[in-house]
Amino acid sequence: MAGLYVHIPFCRQKCHYCNFYSLATQKYHDQIIDAIIRELEIRKDYLSGENLNTIYFGGGTPSLFHPQIFNSIIEQAHQVFGLNANAEITVEANPDDINVSWLQALQRTSVNRLSIGVQSFVDNDLLYLNRKHSAAKAESSIKLAQDHGFDNLSIDLIYGSPNLSDEVWQENILKSLKLGVPHISAYALTVELGTALDHFIRKGKYKPMDDAKASHHFNILVEALEKNGFEHYEISNFSLPGMNSKHNTSYWFGEQYIGVGPSAHSYDGGSRQWNVSNLKSYIVAIENSQIDFEKEVLSPDQKYNEYVMTSLRTIWGIDLEKVKNDFGEKFHTHLLIEAKPFMESHQIELLHNKMILTNKGKFFADGLAAGLFV
Repeated sequence: MAGLYVHIPFCRQKCHYCNFYSLATQKYHDQIIDAIIRELEIRKDYLSGENLNTIYFGGGTPSLFHPQIFNSIIEQAHQVFGLNANAEITVEANPDDINVSWLQALQRTSVNRLSIGVQSFVDNDLLYLNRKHSAAKAESSIKLAQDHGFDNLSIDLIYGSPNLSDEVWQENILKSLKLGVPHISAYALTVELGTALDHFIRKGKYKPMDDAKASHHFNILVEALEKNGFEHYEISNFSLPGMNSKHNTSYWFGEQYIGVGPSAHSYDGGSRQWNVSNLKSYIVAIENSQIDFEKEVLSPDQKYNEYVMTSLRTIWGIDLEKVKNDFGEKFHTHLLIEAKPFMESHQIELLHNKMILTNKGKFFADGLAAGLFV
């Protein structure tokens, strides 16, 4: 099975922390949809005949568009690749875009999952992050979505900012639980080069990030959600049983996916490619029946490293038998040797022939994975 990622590169305004390719502009809105639909046709052979099991509209802010736009893209994807009857189809939405008319229109589409970019239920946090919506709107948007039948719902939260106290972070978690949200994606605030947040910290307008605070917030989150029946199925993702994101899970299992739109990435099992991160260049290329992209064919070392990176982040862990069968004895031996100090420090444990992160190791997942690379 395969997935489709659709990148909608527009926002009302840029968040201070964001380094995704997105533009706060009204230009090219119509042209980008036409180009995405055309790109699907141009790349009809990319997935080698696999049906789509998931579609994910990300950005940017897909909810800027009328839901009928999503249906146009879904219908094209269905015609080009085939779409499984029970496919998960997700749209990212900002709280300020969610209203009765938009949700009613969304009900008339094939979309069956919403991911709402809440980030916080506290106005001061939202102002710090340069989010457009208010805390009250964040809460009301969730209730409104639920009232319109969107129970397969995810929200994003951000922790670790210098002005976020433990008490306020706990309030954010409690609010999420009271609202009955079945899936929560939570991310430590990180400073990406070139973002407004990076600029403000360099100029002394904002305090630098505190890794110890972020680690503490992470532990608070893990304890609270697991106590309330959530599965911590990936480092940044928590869900009630059966409510995990099928689309994101397919990434971590190394399944094929095609990404369309400017800057979107694709993976066919042996190589990765990514579209140009320039809106006009992307559209012009598509109008000429071409794709402006770069490509990397993955070496055995890179494939092993990617498997280690993605699988270690999940509750399913690194399957030692799979490493031996797929990559060979050399990689299997390397993994056992490099993992030994992490197991001795109780950051990784071996269960049923799988290497899995302990709670102690979870916050350091990326560093631990890098320590296992070749």
